[in-house]
Amino acid sequence: MTQEQTVADAAQGNWVDTRAPANWRPYLRLMRADRPIGSWLLLLPGWQGIALAASVDGWRWFDAWLVLAFFIGAFVMRGAGCVLNDMVDRDIDAKVERTRNRPLASGQLQMRDAVILLAALCLIGVAILLSFAPYAILVGLAAALPVAIYPFMKRITWWPQLFLGIAFNWGALLGWAAHMGSLDWPPVLLYLGGIAWTIGYDTIYAHQDREDDAMIGVRSTARLFGEQSQRAIAIFYALAVIAAGLAGWMVGLGWLFWLGLTGYALHLAGQVWRLDIDHGPLCLHLFRSNREAGLLLVAALVMGGL
Repeated sequence: MTQEQTVADAAQGNWVDTRAPANWRPYLRLMRADRPIGSWLLLLPGWQGIALAASVDGWRWFDAWLVLAFFIGAFVMRGAGCVLNDMVDRDIDAKVERTRNRPLASGQLQMRDAVILLAALCLIGVAILLSFAPYAILVGLAAALPVAIYPFMKRITWWPQLFLGIAFNWGALLGWAAHMGSLDWPPVLLYLGGIAWTIGYDTIYAHQDREDDAMIGVRSTARLFGEQSQRAIAIFYALAVIAAGLAGWMVGLGWLFWLGLTGYALHLAGQVWRLDIDHGPLCLHLFRSNREAGLLLVAALVMGGL
């Protein structure tokens, strides 16, 4: 194992770098525990799906467990996804300035370490999933396919952000299914809106790496859209708002939903307005601000059902 190295895009003074035991830090960094925004972005569609279902059927005591289970599950399954991604991308990561200090790319951890961690995280995720109703378990298991194929998409398509959206927003379907025991068109619309939202925010994120990606042949929507990225992101964000609005309209949410949805739309519009694709730190800041955007939509769905 090589000397400890921090990761470029982790927040300065994060708890992993300052408080975690030294021998745990490479594993926690491999899980992206020092960069929790990804866990939030995986969690929020699930909370949105639960809130949408509860607005139709009423909140139940079991929903308290669902909210907590999705919180824990998002942390461990995002960690598992990051471990898998870094196992696949370790050679690419070593060639990119922002990612060269990741634990596998830098040699802080070996593949054997990553496999053991991945297995442990998946076992925790499966244990949580098995606490849900049978239909929801099936919906959850179906997410394994998009999660497994996503790390390979940047090699074969210009649209890896689309496949990230398919995987990351599965919680919208699972949250509804865990509450309702079935699926319907409203959660599907919410899911499709989440995919559009992910394409938008991950295109912003990918602009940090587009020069390195071009040199090593990695594809992304940031490279695909190029100077038209601002317009493309605006379109995908608009689709995200429209799809969420249609989901709320279909279940008859009240005026508070539309007020909250307006806040969500204004937040996304503000990101587009401020975006400078040549300013890496700003791209990272705008990307991270999507936690607040997603929470606004959660609040809108909860308020709309009151």
